[in-house]
Amino acid sequence: MSKTVDFIFDFASPNAYLTHGVIPAIEKRTGATFNYIPALLGGIFKATNNQPPMIAFGGVKGKPEYEQLEMKRFIAKHGLTAFKMNPHFPVMTLIIMRGLIAAEMDGKKTAYIDVVLKAMWEDGLKMDDPEVVAKTLADGGLDAERLMARVQEQDVKQKLIENTNTAVGRGVFGIPTFFVGDEMFFGKERLGQVEEAILA
Repeated sequence: MSKTVDFIFDFASPNAYLTHGVIPAIEKRTGATFNYIPALLGGIFKATNNQPPMIAFGGVKGKPEYEQLEMKRFIAKHGLTAFKMNPHFPVMTLIIMRGLIAAEMDGKKTAYIDVVLKAMWEDGLKMDDPEVVAKTLADGGLDAERLMARVQEQDVKQKLIENTNTAVGRGVFGIPTFFVGDEMFFGKERLGQVEEAILA
């Protein structure tokens, strides 16, 4: 029986994009499936009294520079050269995360994730602007009109809130977070440990 790894996911995190680029190889090697669970990073931060690294560690001498170095190493190791930091960062992801919930309900989750991650972390688009989002979805072959209408609907809003609360209840304080069974792993640097846990 192949294992399912829960991936607590938000487009807001550049590390979620970088992780997404590495996951297919892990799935191929292990036979596992990564289940992307949309949860709002801002909501997680609020519930856990956490802060984005650039605020939490911004004043620590040498740490931001080291984090940049780690990111460069990860990008080089995995050949993720299309990545570029979004010039509008931090982007409020409420619209696109609700859109992901709606796409998931329509069975279009994977296509939606690919389209929106590219827009955010390769094309540098301002993905908290509804017009930009609608154009991006349409250009990506998705039903933009339907998805943009759905983001205002209560069942979609409620599901994102529930996912976020459930993630916090499981001990999540940031993204990317992974669960292999009940074992939690945080950060793209833990993917080696995730793979070991899948195979254990």
